[in-house]
Amino acid sequence: MTQRRHFMRTAAALTIAATLPFAAQAQDATKIGLVYVSPIGDAGWTFQHDEGRKEMEKALGNKVQTKYVENVAEGADAERVIREFAASGHKVVLATSFGYMNYVERVARQFPNVTFMHATGYKSGKNFGNYNARFYEGRYLNGVIAGKMTQSNVLGYVAAFPIPEVLQGINAFTMGARSVNPKAEVRVIWVNAWYDPGKEREAAMTLISQGADMLTQHTDSTAVVQAAEEKGVHAFGYHSDMSKYGPKAHLTATTHHWGEFYTKTVQDVIAGTWKPTNIWGGFKDGMVRIAPLNPAVPADVRTTVSELEGKLKAGTFHPFTGPIVDQAGKERLASGAIMDDVALGKMDFFVQGVASKLPNTK
Repeated sequence: MTQRRHFMRTAAALTIAATLPFAAQAQDATKIGLVYVSPIGDAGWTFQHDEGRKEMEKALGNKVQTKYVENVAEGADAERVIREFAASGHKVVLATSFGYMNYVERVARQFPNVTFMHATGYKSGKNFGNYNARFYEGRYLNGVIAGKMTQSNVLGYVAAFPIPEVLQGINAFTMGARSVNPKAEVRVIWVNAWYDPGKEREAAMTLISQGADMLTQHTDSTAVVQAAEEKGVHAFGYHSDMSKYGPKAHLTATTHHWGEFYTKTVQDVIAGTWKPTNIWGGFKDGMVRIAPLNPAVPADVRTTVSELEGKLKAGTFHPFTGPIVDQAGKERLASGAIMDDVALGKMDFFVQGVASKLPNTK
């Protein structure tokens, strides 16, 4: 009898709760699912996407309800997570890593009433768009600082995978450095992972042993910045400001900002005005910025970087402006020409100034 009375009281309480305004609001909220390739942590790629999620939540309030799954490998598990979001009433699914692209495409066909957005890829469909940031713009500025401040003329780059997005960053960093220091060279070590602090640290240490006094990375952890701090060389963070992990080493970082884009996308879905988009935003759009410069950066370098940053925001400067010559001495872009987005998206070469060879991926 006691258990029965308890059950009846509980059922009554739930019935009353269901009639309350906040319950109705929660029920009406648009559910958003995010798939993260690495742990959120407090710095890096996934951290910045989660900051964007929080910014979107703050802007839209009780109109949205978000859920995320972190550390999802680029494989069958990614497809499972993406499908589970779609099948459980999530109206928008944001998949935040290059290797999720084909899985998003497959699930999107099966759930035509769900909106899917994929970060850093190039495929799209009726209910499936993609978005990216022009990381290479910040990389060029980082390269200018590295080229001006290096003593050894050896710059180290820890890279994930040899895909166009990563090659754009390496080449932009190299061109930025050589624009102010023609003797600078960039050495690249591939770790074949987006997030592997152990491999990232090992690669950083190897580059330092080869004479690199400036390091950067296209990977997700803070291991490279930490290694630079430990060994007394300089570094540039990536994705987010990583200065707290290397107060002396960290000169600045190329940072990415997704909050406004996430907010606008979800607002459009709620309003019924969303259409498949291919977004590629840079300084001009507020999607790429550089972190505050370390006091160690000289005044003249600060001035140069500030001027270039202003031109990027105004759209009057493009890092991939010819002449561009590859490692073999072949001209890839004529003098004065600007590389278009199609060519950037297919980039498969290293520019002159990169000392390492590109892996054969064909």
